[in-house]
Amino acid sequence: MKAAVFSEYSKDPAKVVKITEIDRPKLKSNEVMIKVESAAFNYNDLWAVWGEPIKIPLPHISGTDIAGTVTDIGSAVTTIKVGDRVVSHANLSCRTCYLCTSGREYDCNSRLVWGFQTGPLWGGFAQFAKLPEVNVVKLPSGISFNDAAAIAMVGLTSWHMLVGRTKIVPGQCIMIMGGTSGVGMVGIQIAKLYNCSVIATAGNKDKMDKCIEIGADYVVNHRDPDWYKTVRNITKSKMGGEGVDIVFEHIGKSVFAKAVSLLKMGGTLVSTGATTGYDSNLDLRYLFFRGLNLIGSTQGTKAELEDVIYWTNKGKIRPVIDVILPFGRIIEGYAKMASGDHFGKILVTPQSL
Repeated sequence: MKAAVFSEYSKDPAKVVKITEIDRPKLKSNEVMIKVESAAFNYNDLWAVWGEPIKIPLPHISGTDIAGTVTDIGSAVTTIKVGDRVVSHANLSCRTCYLCTSGREYDCNSRLVWGFQTGPLWGGFAQFAKLPEVNVVKLPSGISFNDAAAIAMVGLTSWHMLVGRTKIVPGQCIMIMGGTSGVGMVGIQIAKLYNCSVIATAGNKDKMDKCIEIGADYVVNHRDPDWYKTVRNITKSKMGGEGVDIVFEHIGKSVFAKAVSLLKMGGTLVSTGATTGYDSNLDLRYLFFRGLNLIGSTQGTKAELEDVIYWTNKGKIRPVIDVILPFGRIIEGYAKMASGDHFGKILVTPQSL
């Protein structure tokens, strides 16, 4: 089979990532083989080839989001059969520890993100890939492989943030930071699914317009030094209150303190990243006088991914795809991911060179 392989780290993926002929992976008894029809880029695909912030196994195949058809199953597999259409749940955990058995497999001390931390040569940017039976979700016939690959990681992450962690309820005011990011675009749609009011933020006019198109009620430019004042004015003049119930955050240092200051009494900020930096100066008076909740979130459960697939099949969550590239042009995907010059997911189709 052909796979996108690199054997050394580089800030320039074009120098090290090559489409290479390798053997198909060998199945263990609890695993299934998938013919990969579509695979989506995530930022961790850049981290992997850069070797930062962590070193990953080499030689390496990246790719955590795949959708395709099962072509073979291990002897112990009971719930998946050959011919099933499936999508990956990339959270590999032990499934036996206290955290896993209490429904928190995303917190497992043995957790690995498949296609990022796994290897050597174990990821989704390949014509065939294997996964444990418990790490695949069956697809309804109404969802295309491209839509499934595009929604898997960002949908799971966003659903876990809003539904699993903050316990979103109808009628709340939700602020989605970075509304045209992968998670942001899904976050807007989940908030609207729950009949919430949405204030999104974005970094330029085109991205602001895209937030409205996706479903946001209001949008502000978070590069404006007074963006938080604009949000506060919206909540006062348009919503009859002061502040927001939930902040959906992943930008980090440049906005974090101001985002916390926008929470109303008892409000919650949920964070899943910090792309502008990890440290922040926070006025703790907001925290204790307002009884705020600051919580972290990462990935989610297989059941939550099944919820995302259900609502995607119903048309209530719509994957946003920027481009679909043939496998031979995978380097273009790395370049687009690094530049940030895209709206929606970047996909490759490994069966099409």
